[in-house]
Amino acid sequence: MDEKDWNAIRILYQEKNISRASERLYISQPALTYRLKNLEKEFGTKLFFKIKGGIEFTSEGLHLVEYSEEMIKKLQKTKDYMINMQNEVRGTLRLGVSSNFAQYKLPKILKRFSTKFQNVQFNINTGWSTDILNLLTNDTVQLGILRGNYEWYGKRTLLHKEKLCLISKKEIDMGNLPDLPFINYKTDSTLKALINGWWHDRFSEPPFIMMETDRLETCKEMVKNDLGVAIVPQICLQPSDNLQIQELFYNNGEPVFRDTWLMYNQDSLKLSTVKNFIDFLNEHPTI
Repeated sequence: MDEKDWNAIRILYQEKNISRASERLYISQPALTYRLKNLEKEFGTKLFFKIKGGIEFTSEGLHLVEYSEEMIKKLQKTKDYMINMQNEVRGTLRLGVSSNFAQYKLPKILKRFSTKFQNVQFNINTGWSTDILNLLTNDTVQLGILRGNYEWYGKRTLLHKEKLCLISKKEIDMGNLPDLPFINYKTDSTLKALINGWWHDRFSEPPFIMMETDRLETCKEMVKNDLGVAIVPQICLQPSDNLQIQELFYNNGEPVFRDTWLMYNQDSLKLSTVKNFIDFLNEHPTI
């Protein structure tokens, strides 16, 4: 087996369909089928079987999937460390970033970093913080930027601290909030818990949920059109939104904060790309 075989097995496992896998691999279906038959011949066993609409892997095939993923990671680490032995800062920086941070903060960070270190490329994965934590745990990414508090046994640095805010089109009395139409949006469990914790601290009755959206930006647009109110992290608010904004406080007067953390493993600091990116974030915390 070689790198092309490892990648073919991994993509096929993800797609469970030869046609879709061949498209992702940029090879023809017959070429992929030929490669897979050669692997079955090499190992002397069936790796997968056809089902309606796709394929399923045998036990032997699943073992080969695990082996392929492990070898891909080892090869990538080897490439990273070989590049790191050279004097200049160059190579691929693999980042996992929470969606909101990726949308509102990351582009400017990458632009300024790439201007300073022109030989660094980026491999970016975005998603909810729980997904980023899994990528970090599995060594798929070298650095993770997560929002909210998660258990992590590696290194972590507080990168950003922001308040939660109530947004509305018109000025409202916070005491009347339970009677106003409230707009929810899909988000990760830590932000939901933070919002719910503040609500239960302030009110004895639940919010009057009028609608639920799949994205925070959609929720904001609903509020802009005076269809309800919402609670959002400060990171997503811009002066051009033209909204009424009230920062949230608990009954004891403490503000409601949402933390953003930079997380990584100690071994990653051996890579010049990782170390320089961490130093850059520490030097420019307000980008």
